[in-house]
Amino acid sequence: MATNINSIANDFEARTIDVAHFKHIDHIAAACGLLLKYDFEEAAYHYARTLRILTIEAGATRKFNVTVTIAFLGLIKERMITTPHETFEEFMTANTDLITKNPLLQWYSTNRLNSDMARNTFLLPDKLAS
Repeated sequence: MATNINSIANDFEARTIDVAHFKHIDHIAAACGLLLKYDFEEAAYHYARTLRILTIEAGATRKFNVTVTIAFLGLIKERMITTPHETFEEFMTANTDLITKNPLLQWYSTNRLNSDMARNTFLLPDKLAS
């Protein structure tokens, strides 16, 4: 059964998702849905705002990271443009690194990405892409 990213994005934005069962792939699906629904800046606003609220409601405020959120959204949008796909499953098959590892580590050191500053504001990368 094909993943309905629009439905996931709508449920995410409405905060009707079950955060206990909302996995990394669901975050990517919600991001894709919002990136299709809005231009990048608006999608980033809606995604980051909703994610911040969800982490507050779940009592997990330290899990929200502005840098990771914005950088990952930018990477997903770039991949959506450069990787032709008809379905979310095709997109994920072509971009397995989004789920199997942290692709941001090619641009960011772990210390920078996990810093309190990165959690609170967008930081530019501190590494050259390899």
